[in-house]
Amino acid sequence: MNSLNTLFKNHPCFDAEARHKYSRIHLPVAPACNVQCAFCNRKFDCMNESRPGVTSAILTPPQALQHLLKVLERRPETTVVGIAGPGDPFAQPELTLETLRLVRDRLPDMLLCIASNGLNLAPYADELSKLKVSHVTITINDVNPAIVSQIYEWVMENGRKLTGLAAARLLIERQVEAVLALKAHGMIVKVNSILIPGINDLHMGDLADKLHDLGVDMMNCIPLIPVSGTKFGGIPAPEADLVARVRAETGRHLPQMTHCGRCRADAAGKIGEDMCEDVMKSLQEASKSPTSEKNVPETAKDPLTELKSMPTRPYVAVASREGMLINQHLGEAERLAIYAKAPDNFELIAVRETPPRGDGDARWEALANLLKDCRAVVVSAAGRKPSEFLEERGVRVIEMEGMVADGLEIAFAGQDVPVYLRKPLRCGTGCGGSGNGCRCG
Repeated sequence: MNSLNTLFKNHPCFDAEARHKYSRIHLPVAPACNVQCAFCNRKFDCMNESRPGVTSAILTPPQALQHLLKVLERRPETTVVGIAGPGDPFAQPELTLETLRLVRDRLPDMLLCIASNGLNLAPYADELSKLKVSHVTITINDVNPAIVSQIYEWVMENGRKLTGLAAARLLIERQVEAVLALKAHGMIVKVNSILIPGINDLHMGDLADKLHDLGVDMMNCIPLIPVSGTKFGGIPAPEADLVARVRAETGRHLPQMTHCGRCRADAAGKIGEDMCEDVMKSLQEASKSPTSEKNVPETAKDPLTELKSMPTRPYVAVASREGMLINQHLGEAERLAIYAKAPDNFELIAVRETPPRGDGDARWEALANLLKDCRAVVVSAAGRKPSEFLEERGVRVIEMEGMVADGLEIAFAGQDVPVYLRKPLRCGTGCGGSGNGCRCG
């Protein structure tokens, strides 16, 4: 392991001077999230927006390595490889750990970095230490359950969605466990805290004091970015004088990071730089690489003929906004997560963009071709017409509520949907819908 001084001086997020000399790259391999922050709206494809949770592609671990090596050819000054979303790296830890293993095997001297909400982080501290992950950032916005319950709309624990004080207490407990576990392994821990006027702005000093007692190395007070469509979308960003006052107060307890670029989940280059065209091109090329899917049959010259004759369809597609819940209609889903059956679980192998809206039958023909290797698509609802179209071509349309894991279990086993998970009304059949993938229900 590098010396402590080197670990700081070579990491542009942990040393203000290093940002002028060294670059970092974030690998967007973590699409799912296990909490819902009141300020967060993960937009997976928004090239012109720079904030956490945004990426222009989701990569599998092999794709991420391909992208990394390509970027390193152009940016040899890159010293840090990080995983920071667009969801949480430990909502689906197998994707994160596989990516870290690939990078560590190929680049033994590269600094590795993780950014997490901390909910499911502590159990993996030992594995991260073995992979020589040196820097970890945890977002901790408060340690007062009454405050935390306002900041998080829900927390997912063992398939259960917790809300209110129960969710807040669990999250705080897990975050404390994560900090202690990481420090026990000698890792550098930075805490990001979102400064939300009227919510936690008066508590940041106390938070910094408690974080210092836990052994946290550095704190980053990040001004809220109001995002349309979120609970806190109407709260104005904190004024500069409030940010300065809070940083001065928290700075009495912990060193402060004041040069944060509030990076995208696919950021590459020096902090503060815009996404460059060559980086974006590498990202898009990697996302289309065949390494994204294991043993996928080649595209057929006649998609419908192959669709009907294919003896085995190894995958299941799921429509989900955050990767945990089945909560998107077929017609509104801009992307579908593709899963394979693993020995003890399910493995996310790709995220596929759905055909654009407005093409009538041509859209559903294109979707059937897109899902030619999938035995089913799991959605919260679907119109009559696209459902019939897909099922005629061998893709079972499963309409249900609940967890993604439940839907995958049902789809891979070929089971019927239990009554308690069924949608009360099928979209387009009795609701007055057109049957064209509407948003009713």
